[in-house]
Amino acid sequence: MAHDLVVIYEHPEWQKPLFSALARRGVDYATFDLKRAAFDPGAVPGARLYFNQASPSAYVRGNTRAVPLCLSLMRSLELSGARVLNGSRAFALELSKSAQCALMKKLGIAHPRSLAFNDADTALGQWTGGWPALLKPEQGGSGARMFLLNDPGELQKLLREQPFLWLPDNLLLLQEYFPVDPANGIVRLEFLRGRLLYAMRVISNGAFNLCPSEVCNPASGEGHCEVPAMKASKPVEFYAYPDVPAGAVEQASELFAAGGLDVGGIEYLEAPDGRLVFYDINANSNLRAPVAQDFGGFDPFDRVVDYLVSEIER
Repeated sequence: MAHDLVVIYEHPEWQKPLFSALARRGVDYATFDLKRAAFDPGAVPGARLYFNQASPSAYVRGNTRAVPLCLSLMRSLELSGARVLNGSRAFALELSKSAQCALMKKLGIAHPRSLAFNDADTALGQWTGGWPALLKPEQGGSGARMFLLNDPGELQKLLREQPFLWLPDNLLLLQEYFPVDPANGIVRLEFLRGRLLYAMRVISNGAFNLCPSEVCNPASGEGHCEVPAMKASKPVEFYAYPDVPAGAVEQASELFAAGGLDVGGIEYLEAPDGRLVFYDINANSNLRAPVAQDFGGFDPFDRVVDYLVSEIER
């Protein structure tokens, strides 16, 4: 084997804290940049362990080809017997919001009513989730191309004026909208090897891009992110949530295991009627070091490296 570890990635900034943590530990690793890449399916694997860090939002950064190549690479690796963390099963789930809803339904976990569609008129004839409603891409990521729509006419007008919203896979999702207490926001749970790493409350301040990466949403609000975001009155806020309900952690853990994830984040909101409604599963987890420090006094990237090293040794 040429290396102990290969990190598969696409975003130019998100993985830098992980790379720094790997270098500090002296891990023999290489990177596979999906933006411009090729692989020989007959010549893999070339490492003891692979760690997928690709994102569904690659297409909004002009890297539409990264996702299909990533899936093809991981399937070839898995067929060759390679160990791939957040492999093709987990990534395929992250790429499909409708599959996430189906998995939540199977597990009896509360989730928004949703309708996947490739034709707006057909969707409007079948939609029973009420208005306002959220429009999302089936292949989402980082809040890209999400809209809050007040009536059917807004959907038709939006797709007529912005037909590119059908990209990259010509599938969209109408999803039930739940107003949340602005002071509480939503909750994101980060898991590592099936256990809760930390929990945080995320206050959106009107934004859809709730990416926890400090590159995309720094505390100063002056960061750079290549994913278009809804303008907000203030920067997105992230707070450690040590009092997260045990029931929420249990349901998220069940989702995490059923989805085949190794490292990932799961999000839920608190509906006006008190229900915890789960709505997003993320195999690409952009960890936020200050939150982990406040939650339990640790560096989350060091914990991930601990896990990677244990998997290499195994």
